[in-house]
Formats: sequence, C-alpha cells, structure tokens
Amino acid sequence: MNTPSDLAPDHIRSIAPYQPGKPISELARELGLDEAGIVKLASNENPLGVSPLAKQAIEETLADIARYPDGNAFVLKQAICDKFGVTANQIVPGNGSNDVLEIAARAFLSPGLEAVFSQHAFAVYPLVTQAVGATGITVPAKDYGHDLNAMRAAISAKTRMVFIANPNNPTGTLLDQSELYGFLCDLSKHVLVVLDEAYDEYLSDARKSKSIDWLPEFDNLIVTRTFSKAYGLAGLRVGFALAHPAVADMMNRVRQPFNVNSVAQAAAAAALKDDDFVSRSRELNDAGMQQMIDGLNKLGLRYIPSFGNFVSFYVPDAAVINRKLLEKGVIVRPIFAYEMPDWLRVSIGLPEENARFLKAMEEILAA
Repeated sequence: MNTPSDLAPDHIRSIAPYQPGKPISELARELGLDEAGIVKLASNENPLGVSPLAKQAIEETLADIARYPDGNAFVLKQAICDKFGVTANQIVPGNGSNDVLEIAARAFLSPGLEAVFSQHAFAVYPLVTQAVGATGITVPAKDYGHDLNAMRAAISAKTRMVFIANPNNPTGTLLDQSELYGFLCDLSKHVLVVLDEAYDEYLSDARKSKSIDWLPEFDNLIVTRTFSKAYGLAGLRVGFALAHPAVADMMNRVRQPFNVNSVAQAAAAAALKDDDFVSRSRELNDAGMQQMIDGLNKLGLRYIPSFGNFVSFYVPDAAVINRKLLEKGVIVRPIFAYEMPDWLRVSIGLPEENARFLKAMEEILAA
C-alpha cells in the first residue's frame, strides 16, 4: 500500500468517472470566447428554460431556504400521485434520476450479483453497478438500441437487475411497447427491471409505453423519471422512481436524508401542473428535430432516428470535428465513451441555435 487511494477497494479505484457536457463558462475560459456567443447543445437541456409555474414556486420558496427541506417530500409526492395515479408509498424522490438509479443499485445489488444493460446505453448504469461491487453484463446493441432477446438470454441466477433506457440515451432509439411488455412478462421475478424514461415527455401519446399502468402487474418493475429535460429543471436536480411499495421501501431506506432540496421540491411539484409548458416544449422539439434532420441530410451526414431531444450523427474524425465546433463556440457531445468513437450527439435547441450548429458543420466540412 503506497498511497491513500490504495485504501479504496479495486472496484472503486477502477471506475472511470462520468464526463458531463462541457459548461459554457469552461469553454469560454479555455478558448477566450465570449460566453454570450456560445451555443450549448451538449446536455439535452430544455431550450425554453423553466416552466413559469415552477419559476413562481422557486421565488416563493427562497425565503425559507434557511430551513431543512421536507425529508419525506410530501408536497412533491402528492403532486406525483395526482399526476400519475400512484400512491405515496410507491415513490422514491431523487436528486435527479441519476440519484434514484444509484439508490436502486445500492438497495438491490452487491458483490457477487449482476446487472444487465445494453451497449450504447446510459453510462450511469455500469457506473452505479460497479460502485456497489456488482458485475455489469453489457449486451451488444441491435441497430444502436436494446436487443431484448439478447438481454433476456444474458440473465443468469446471479442477475438481480436489468437497466433499460426508453428512449435510449445517447442513441435515441425506442422500444415498441408490446415488445417491452412481453419482456416483462417473460422475466423471472428475482430480477428487477429499472425502466429509465427520462425522455418520456418528448414522445407522442401513441408512442408512450404504459409503464406506470404496468406497475400493479409487475412487482419487479421500477420506473424512473426526471425533471431535468422537458420540465426544464436540470440545475435543480430532481427526479423520482415509481415501484411496488415494498421495492420503494427498500430504496427509501438507503436514500440520503434531504436528498431533494426544498426549492427543487417546490419547483417540481409546480412543474407537474404546467401541461402547457410541456406541450410547448414537445412542439418546439418536434420542429427542431425536423430542422436538424433536414440539415444533416443536406450535409450528407448519417444519423440515428431519435425519439428524444437530441440526435447522434456519424462523422469521420469526430474528435477533430468536435474541436473545430468548440472553436466556433458550438458545444456538442462526443460519445466516445459509449463505444461510438465516430459519432457526436447534438441536442435540439432553439431554431437559431440549431441553425448555428448546422452552419458551423457546413463550414467545417467545406474547409
């Protein structure tokens, strides 16, 4: 033992930390650019900003920030119950949906057990699995999405959890709801399914799965949602999981006290009532997605059809292209860590932001 870091177990020391999208302020410092002139399309944030109802709730809550938040998140839970028709004992509040993904892993995984997830799926799944000393089983993707048949075949007696992102990040693929339902029906009850629906609000009603309606049928189903995307609350870090009361109980036992701050709780509860804002966000995203796809087609770039608020596109020398975009003040997301070294992911922004990205790409490719 040579350094204090050697005191950590091997599975912790071998973790490669999650790399978030580059902040505007960081790029401005690195390249000496004016922050006002930088366009960030890297983190799948809502370009409309925050719901007006949430903003009002934030302002009203600020006077009480010297007080601890409600550790049971009563108001937020009530809003979730009203919105989704669940009961309070089915809810696990989280500091973003990342938090509830980690809580699920801490509650049900341990050394000697396994979690199954897809290649090209959200990077947090292998991270939280490794962090608790469990073994992650990566199943090769099918057309950049989840191959449920192969994932089913990868399940063993040691498997306790399957992570599924629907729509998937960073590829944007979507599973058919009948296929997903069939997967749940076939699954052994000793395996929990964590269904990550961070981008659900961007789907049309016809494309949404009936995941919350399935909860009474499947005791081993955990559905996670976030307020960071369509609800525009990424900076406040708030999300939640829905599950059978016994599963939620185990998760709440390992949940940190006060993991969702008072401002976030109030904002999220108000945001759930702002259907108009979510509708406008979805409409803007639909139009922006078409603008982005038309532009990528014009540039002759291959992309993966996406059901989220982003699209991943193929470009040779992606690292070089990414650097040139940064020099032009446009931040997108390299997805090398997802075994996609020749791909970049771009979030859907305001029309002028999308146009700025497409113009920058046109200039780079023509040079």
